[in-house]
Order: sequence, then C-alpha cells, then structure tokens
Amino acid sequence: MGTGDKIQNKAQEVGGKIKETVGNATDNERLQAEGAADQAAAKAKQAGEAVKDGVKDVAEEAGWGKAQN
Repeated sequence: MGTGDKIQNKAQEVGGKIKETVGNATDNERLQAEGAADQAAAKAKQAGEAVKDGVKDVAEEAGWGKAQN
C-alpha cells in the first residue's frame, strides 16, 4: 500500500467520523449515514490493501517475483 493511499484512506475515515459527529450533534440523519458510509468504505479499502501487502510479503518470502541469481 502506497503512502499516498494510506493518507487518502485515513483522511476519508476521519472525514466520515467528522460528518457522523456533526450529524449526531445536529440530528441530521443523512449526514450521520454519509459519515458512517465514508468510514466503512475507508476501512474496507484499508483491509483490502492490508491483504495485498500480506500476499506481497508472502510472495517475497517464497522467492516469487524476485530476480533469481
């Protein structure tokens, strides 16, 4: 996972938390739902990237994808 992706996903998660908090404070159900959805999307992206990173690590440990000498 690239650093830029990590920052974007974290920003989306934080933005979602802010939306949800403002929605809670103002009794705005639409804003609450949008905030929760933004957080869920960001966490799903983070989980997917973590899986990709794990597969990449396993492949490297197994010697796949590296130049053979």
